[in-house]
Amino acid sequence: MKYVVAWEVRPNVSEAELARSLQIFEKWSPAEGNNYLEFLWRVDDNGGFAVVETDDVTLAARDVAAFSVFFDFKVYPVLEIRESARIAAEAIEFRSSVG
Repeated sequence: MKYVVAWEVRPNVSEAELARSLQIFEKWSPAEGNNYLEFLWRVDDNGGFAVVETDDVTLAARDVAAFSVFFDFKVYPVLEIRESARIAAEAIEFRSSVG
């Protein structure tokens, strides 16, 4: 399953705390079983996104927990667009078949 992990810097996080988050990030490694496909930082310098593949969402929770004192996280399960389009077409077909 793929997830998009979004984060924003927590309100009132100091520059020293952000520096600490970078020190932790330098030593951090993803949980075994998580495949990070992409890491992106927002241009407004207030957060970022990661695209992660994993069969165990608890591994994503483990990775997020390491940084939760610095950032607010949201984790979204996502589908490839072709898969979601196929599902949407099936739903339209089903609704059309109901009298």
